[in-house]
Amino acid sequence: MELLEKIQHLFGSYGYSVLFFGLLLEFIALPFPGETTMAYAGFLSYKGHLDFGILTILAFLGTTIGMTITYFIGARAGLPFITRYGKWFLLKQDKLDKTQKWFAKYGNALIFIGYFIPGVRHFTGYFAGIAAVPFRKFALYAYSGALFWVVLFLGIGKIFGPQWNAVFHLAHQYAAYIVGGIGLLLIVAVLYHYRKAWVSRSAVSKSAPVRQRQK
Repeated sequence: MELLEKIQHLFGSYGYSVLFFGLLLEFIALPFPGETTMAYAGFLSYKGHLDFGILTILAFLGTTIGMTITYFIGARAGLPFITRYGKWFLLKQDKLDKTQKWFAKYGNALIFIGYFIPGVRHFTGYFAGIAAVPFRKFALYAYSGALFWVVLFLGIGKIFGPQWNAVFHLAHQYAAYIVGGIGLLLIVAVLYHYRKAWVSRSAVSKSAPVRQRQK
């Protein structure tokens, strides 16, 4: 409750800017409860105090700008610099090691799903830069993941209203599984679409010689 009271006070004092600057600084590694803040902001939207569209835009911009800054820091400074001086920027060694292992396991996909893994999302931008992931590819994964993450947690407050806190804890606990399930469904849908298109093309190519013989 103490955390929620602090968030309430921040919104009461600074309004929309809390979300933008809080998320931007969170991704540079400042301790900030981004997911809780977004869910509460969504609840304020449910009550009619804040506009959901504006919240979505500001949260998305804060997140993507923060991620982009960390990407370029990682690209310019490299791992030795971050390992040596990261502690001054709250980049603790154990979290750096954890993210490095996740990145080695999942590759560029971690840039997308990392938002939903506690203690990882703050570091994926740095490692994407260190790994020299092309910026276009980084942006594709990072910005699409940011949009999904932002809409999910803002939507919890907006849709569930007074019950947002209970739903938030469930979503926070199982977010990685939810994203994995949605990703699997998308892959299946894409494969089904291409299979259907391939079957149609095969049917057309097989029927062409028949028509030619009839002529």
